[in-house]
Amino acid sequence: VCSTWGNNHFKTFDGDIYQFPGLCEYNFASDCHSSYKEFSVHVQRALNSNNHPQIQYILLTIKDFTVYLRPKVAVVDGKIVKTPYYSSGLLIESSDIYTKVYAKFGLSLIWNQEDALMVELDSKFANSTCGLCGDYNGIPIYNEFIDGGDYNSITYGNLQKINKPTAECEDPDESQALPSCSEHRDECETLLTSSAFDDCRVRLNLEMYIQACMQDKCACQGNEDSFCLCSTISEYSRQCSHAGGRPGEWRTQSFC
Repeated sequence: VCSTWGNNHFKTFDGDIYQFPGLCEYNFASDCHSSYKEFSVHVQRALNSNNHPQIQYILLTIKDFTVYLRPKVAVVDGKIVKTPYYSSGLLIESSDIYTKVYAKFGLSLIWNQEDALMVELDSKFANSTCGLCGDYNGIPIYNEFIDGGDYNSITYGNLQKINKPTAECEDPDESQALPSCSEHRDECETLLTSSAFDDCRVRLNLEMYIQACMQDKCACQGNEDSFCLCSTISEYSRQCSHAGGRPGEWRTQSFC
């Protein structure tokens, strides 16, 4: 499973979490082992009115189909389609909250129509993917950020850009180091170790989500709206469910 959410966080197929703030169109995950691609998933973010990054559209190519997704809209081969849409091994479903795409050859995609996208791939694609989701070789970090010299996640992300002659977008600055945000550690740890998540700790790498939550808090610079506070906790909850856990009720009237 590879996912992206919230304040530009990415979790690769191999489980490594990093941040990449690019606003161009990028290769999220593609089948790269031969000249004929079985699938590719491209994604583009933009800043919304609150200055938070949101996914604007997803472009999914599956064999001979092109599926273009925007919030509440699905376009297949240039035509807007009604969901649920089914055609030769492809199913698109959408509700008020999620858009889901299932492809028979071994891909499923779930988008919350805002910041969070999750792609699950069959293990037959192990060792043969490329893009922001990494190479699916079972080893976190190796190849993505270390192979061929030590370069950081922003350099890596910029390499995944889809070059479009008409695109107007800047590459994020590779020299920017992420702040440590350690002053937010206790608060994030308290949120993610609440009793609602007891069933999740054995299933997920808690530390990675604590670090992501700390980065969210830094980025919001004290203006704590639900995006800064809730997006990483929501992702932790989704990933826990996906891993077979049962998160308890963690949302309340006043929180998220």
